[in-house]
Amino acid sequence: MIKLLPLMLAVLYALAMLGFSTWRTKRVLDANSRPLTDPEITGLADRMATALEVPGIKVNVFDIEAVNGLAAADGRIFLTRGFLDRKARGEVSAEELASVIAHEMGHVALGHTRRRMIDFTGQNAVFVMLSAVLSRYLPFIGVWIANLISTALMARMSQRDEFEADAYASALLIKSGIGTGPQKSLFRKLGSLTATRSEGLPAWLLSHPKLEARIAAIEANEARWMRPGQIS
Repeated sequence: MIKLLPLMLAVLYALAMLGFSTWRTKRVLDANSRPLTDPEITGLADRMATALEVPGIKVNVFDIEAVNGLAAADGRIFLTRGFLDRKARGEVSAEELASVIAHEMGHVALGHTRRRMIDFTGQNAVFVMLSAVLSRYLPFIGVWIANLISTALMARMSQRDEFEADAYASALLIKSGIGTGPQKSLFRKLGSLTATRSEGLPAWLLSHPKLEARIAAIEANEARWMRPGQIS
């Protein structure tokens, strides 16, 4: 029992951090969001709802400047004000933002929001355990190595989720008659829209896959789905 105490403490710490993070995120979203009213985007969301045979898809606007979409732990879908500002300036289209909504819906439908909560807990537990062990033998760089390893593990799982959500979005966009063109064109713009600084990092340390890899995966899915005898 005593030997298991460090592991138990690490898991309890991770769960406490998860609970605090979830509570804080919900508070921030509730205080800084409003329903989406853009008729072009809501019209496309209605087309996707029809394809899914659900009453509707509710989308909220998160009032921050960053360009992003997100799915909350409770299943709510958000576009940021920064994304809508780019649409107002003609930098992105309503169809491209519909592809963001479809992607975030993929995260919800495939259980990624729940799985990420578990992954987050595991990452924190791994970090605490590795820090305790490595710091004994590598006092100056042990914590840094522990963070590198736990971050790499989380990045790998996060990249898997992104590819899965992309595939879900592609299928939904095709079924809705929107197609994957906007999905791919948005990926080609994202580098400049987000002014990403991650190009110098190895792919296994990024929480999202390289944009080129995501486009290639979408096109590979399309080619497979459109083969004779396959369901389109």
